Amino acid sequence: MCLKKIMASALLAGFAAIPSAWAEEPQDDRWYVAPFGTFIKSGGDRGAKDGWGGGMGFGKMLNDHFNVELRGFYQGFSGYNNGETGQTNGRWDLTGGSADLQYYIFRDTFSPYIVAGIGGMNTSVPGDSAASITGEGGVGFTYELHDNFLLRSDVRYRYNNNLNANLRPGTEEYHDMTVNVGFVIPFGEKPKAAFTPVKFEPEPAAPDCSTLDSDGDGVNDCLDKCPGTIPGSKVDAQGCPISIELKGVNFRFDSAELTEQAKIILDGVAEKLIAYPQEKEIEVQGHTSSEGGYNYNMRLSERRSQSVVDYLKAKGVTDSMHAKGYGPNRPIADNRTEAGRVQNRRVELIWMEN
Repeated sequence: MCLKKIMASALLAGFAAIPSAWAEEPQDDRWYVAPFGTFIKSGGDRGAKDGWGGGMGFGKMLNDHFNVELRGFYQGFSGYNNGETGQTNGRWDLTGGSADLQYYIFRDTFSPYIVAGIGGMNTSVPGDSAASITGEGGVGFTYELHDNFLLRSDVRYRYNNNLNANLRPGTEEYHDMTVNVGFVIPFGEKPKAAFTPVKFEPEPAAPDCSTLDSDGDGVNDCLDKCPGTIPGSKVDAQGCPISIELKGVNFRFDSAELTEQAKIILDGVAEKLIAYPQEKEIEVQGHTSSEGGYNYNMRLSERRSQSVVDYLKAKGVTDSMHAKGYGPNRPIADNRTEAGRVQNRRVELIWMEN
């Protein structure tokens, strides 16, 4: 049944249009009858031959492991001898019953069990009879041919005490072996595992990376080898930064001291560089307009680029950075206008080897 459940679950999982699952196996607690035939191997203390018999059991399945059962039986064999009465080759007739407890190691088509029982028996011999107590223990199995028909067999040792009845001089205790073969007929329908519908929610489809650009650098996530690009960066075909102008990173007048607004911008740059460090060296370039003396502007741009490097390192950036001042040598706008001069006063990060 476990194999059937696994196969059913796998099959149903593959067909989302028919979602379903097996419920827990229900408890089989039916009543049953169990007719049987018996071969009895008489103990040497009887000095008798072996014999045959039969009987009927009536029981109930309690749970996965235990049955209780009441049994009645008749068994007979020849070979009764009594030296005191001169009786020879008489017959033993045993009629009795027992209460059994069966422990099933597991329940399946083939189900092995251990059995123990206690009961009473009447023994009749020529000219006499006696009541006795019995105790039995043994092992057996059932084999299920149908939900309502099982083969059953067990082998039992039986202890029999005739309580001083003196049926046979010299002993009141007998030790026999019985081999029982029969079948079990449970009443009613065998409980089945319910096949109940269960709704399976399909897994949401993963988004197509070719339609995503998580860092907004213009290179889709499938191709982007450098996630987390700093906003505003120029990138290569693989999404790795080439350069970025740090717009808004300004300094005090005629000084390399960063303004408070510049520090706020650099804090965001530092977070990105810390989160996504790269092996390429970064050149921090300082640029000025053409106003003022050339040598002065070269020194000022050098000091300003160094201020940016020092600030980023103080924030924990581990990328290799070095400062470089270019003064007015690399303008990007017309120095003859104020708007152009403002654009030329800038700081840039350049990723080397690009």
